Amino acid sequence: MGIGKIDSEIDSEIDKEQVTARNILEALRTGVPNSEAVMELRTTQNSIVDHFIDLINGVKNLSIDSSNYVNKRNGMLLSGGFGSGKSHVLEYLSQMAKQNNFVVSKVVISKETPLFDNAAVFKAAMIAAVVPGRRGNAIHEIARQLDFNSTAFVNFYQWLNKNDSLDKRLVASLRLYEQYKGDEEFVDNLVQFWGGSKISIIDLKKRLREAGWLKEYQLVSRKEDLLAQDKFEFIAQLIKIAGYNGWVIMLDETELIGRYSILQRAKSYAQINKWLNGINTTPACPLVSVLTTVDDFEGEVLIGRDDYTKVPDKLLAKETPEYKKLAVEAKKGMKLISDIPYLLNAPDDDELNNTYEQIKKIHAEAFGWNPPDIDGLERIPSNRMRQYVRAWINEWDLLYLDPSFKPNSMVDTVNIDLSEDVDYSRTVDDE
Repeated sequence: MGIGKIDSEIDSEIDKEQVTARNILEALRTGVPNSEAVMELRTTQNSIVDHFIDLINGVKNLSIDSSNYVNKRNGMLLSGGFGSGKSHVLEYLSQMAKQNNFVVSKVVISKETPLFDNAAVFKAAMIAAVVPGRRGNAIHEIARQLDFNSTAFVNFYQWLNKNDSLDKRLVASLRLYEQYKGDEEFVDNLVQFWGGSKISIIDLKKRLREAGWLKEYQLVSRKEDLLAQDKFEFIAQLIKIAGYNGWVIMLDETELIGRYSILQRAKSYAQINKWLNGINTTPACPLVSVLTTVDDFEGEVLIGRDDYTKVPDKLLAKETPEYKKLAVEAKKGMKLISDIPYLLNAPDDDELNNTYEQIKKIHAEAFGWNPPDIDGLERIPSNRMRQYVRAWINEWDLLYLDPSFKPNSMVDTVNIDLSEDVDYSRTVDDE
């Protein structure tokens, strides 16, 4: 190997390291940490990490043919102020989950993906799903790993056929998937259906008739919301029998439910109860959920807007069994928000010093210089980690451009608007 080629490879490696360092800095500037930034800085939120490890280990050790299933869905709620590092912790937990062979979906709650809409959340979760070690579309990668001769698959299929609560389109589609493996277009339609698309009942019945199975399945159209709820469980089980340890779903910025109408908030509180408390199924759903919210949600919405009282009253006034059940679930969800969140710890001096040195090193690598020590922000309890990080990076950026500059960073408070917004309330018809 010639000297020129060696130098070229060294330059290429240096460029690669610089690009990685600059990507990390850019992610930290924007407050949307990428995997490189998170794994470089890691986290000191040890109680959150420990609890998450307990959750994924509980799911990891389950098997589809085990009689030791615990009837629960595992979930945890993280709470912290704006810029306290919730997104950073979520990304760190996401990386941990993938390292432990879990499929991971990160969904940001928004106007387009409202928490009370199961179908919207499911579609977003499938679009965002990442399968460990694979780059393709998640649902197709999961489907390719199914072994129809495995004990796990046989036991799951037998359970599906005995379960009258699940949508029969899911049961029939799994059997048809095995039967028509050679028909790529039809099989693709089935897999797309699992991933959130619609499918024609007429087409399903036609194929069932061809196979001689039509009388075994009573296929009816159901509300997309109910079908999506079944799909969460169905896909989680498919993930398990495809050889992965389970499904981790992360729902970020759930505080935006404060912008919904009162009835939509009620439905969202019920969904929070579902995600954190789970539903009883046998076998248990191999799914772990992590939700985030701001630390002042209870004061701003549950107490400040008196949702504790107004939400149940609104539902019970309708005097129907459906709304009475919703009132119970919504009250449970509100109680969970106030009772069990894992609060992100404020950074102490040791963490700030360590993070400062790490970012200083990254900045040096990104721009090939020796950054001087800087003051950054005054260390007071009200400042968030994101504010410290942004101040350090901004000051080093300025000094890199002009070493004679005297930076002086200041903090401006960012208030999150949790008031009702008519645009959010119009996303779907309350009734």
